[in-house]
Amino acid sequence: MSPPVAPPGWSRWLVPPAALSVHLSIGQAYAWSVFKPPLESALHLSGTQSALPFQLAIVMLGLSAAFGGTLVERNGPRWAMTVALVCFSTGFLISALGAQTQQYWLIVLGYGFVGGIGLGIGYISPVSTLIKWFPDRPGMATGIAIMGFGGGALIASPWSAQMLQSFGSDHSGIALAFLVHGLSYAVFMSLGVLLVRVPRSEDREGAAAGPSAFEGVQVSARSAVRTPQFWCLWIVLCMNVTAGIGILEKAAPMITDFFADTSTPVSASAAAGFVALLSAANMAGRIGWSSASDLIGRKNVYRVYLGAGAIMYLLIASFGDSSKPLFILCALVILSFYGGGFATIPAYLKDLFGAYQVGAIHGRLLTAWSTAGVLGPLIVNWIADHQKEAGKHGSSLYGLSFMIMIGLLVVGFAANELVRPVHPRHHVPAPKEAADGRREQPA
Repeated sequence: MSPPVAPPGWSRWLVPPAALSVHLSIGQAYAWSVFKPPLESALHLSGTQSALPFQLAIVMLGLSAAFGGTLVERNGPRWAMTVALVCFSTGFLISALGAQTQQYWLIVLGYGFVGGIGLGIGYISPVSTLIKWFPDRPGMATGIAIMGFGGGALIASPWSAQMLQSFGSDHSGIALAFLVHGLSYAVFMSLGVLLVRVPRSEDREGAAAGPSAFEGVQVSARSAVRTPQFWCLWIVLCMNVTAGIGILEKAAPMITDFFADTSTPVSASAAAGFVALLSAANMAGRIGWSSASDLIGRKNVYRVYLGAGAIMYLLIASFGDSSKPLFILCALVILSFYGGGFATIPAYLKDLFGAYQVGAIHGRLLTAWSTAGVLGPLIVNWIADHQKEAGKHGSSLYGLSFMIMIGLLVVGFAANELVRPVHPRHHVPAPKEAADGRREQPA
């Protein structure tokens, strides 16, 4: 379908809500843990087995974003949001069938594979459109949308828990909860599909506030992946995400272990509250830090993420087990950097490669997320398991993994310092029709 072009006088401030309708929906992925205990009980699964749908979904997010990025650029945001809606909702419906028939492979297939494709296409669907509408504030614009992915779990987690309480936590109750999810998200995401528009250059609201998104350097996605700048940013994103997931994936048991040997151990409910605080910091960092990057620059804000992140890890490793406020504060800061890194990277890509195919470039870069999604939990869990086998306990389980995280952040910091403007041999003029939309017919 042709990308719908905005009519004269159409407000660009309608685009962020359209993007949010998609990102708040697919952000449910961060609430998958709500379904883990009932699935383990109802279908007799191990903890590793119950994590398979989420792990596959994250892998498919990176792969579908990488391979589908060019199609998103070519066909426009409405097409991409429609594909995301169909895949993400269908994934829940297949999962509902799997739960009802007690065929767990259908849940893995539905939520992990089909739904994961919806995650990837939906995640990148609004990025290039927002940057074209907000050339003057790309960090803020993408931060608003990507904030929704971090905040989706704050809605989905209590909603899912309430449904399981109402419907029951047996296989039929889980199936009904999946069904309600699939239908509800289809309706909510359709609002974004109907609302989204692409700008035309002669009518772009806010043009006086800043330059056209298509002025300056423009690099195609094919050329971008051949530049050292792309791979430096790949390392930057991978290291930043690995450091954040290192805490996020094991947050509840981590804070419990750190203070298990003190006079004030952390209860299960307090640990759950800590996880909720981390989710809030993740969400706030996405809009806060990305907006700050419009003022201080993308390279500078990543210096904060990576440099200050290493300091936060060092403080936790050195003094975290002696002060709960210090542990919590440092963890919240790290998670705000984690969220901010996701939201700032599209604007960083736009600065280096232009807006021409920034969605496709962003999709390819998200393979760093898939890598970090495996690397971070592997480092923390594998080391903690081996330290426990060696007879260690408490904060000693995590000291070595935190030192590794500091090293990775230093590597990311160095990669960020190596980022330079793209060599002119990679520059291409953006096609005229991509810049102004005058050859496209309004929907």
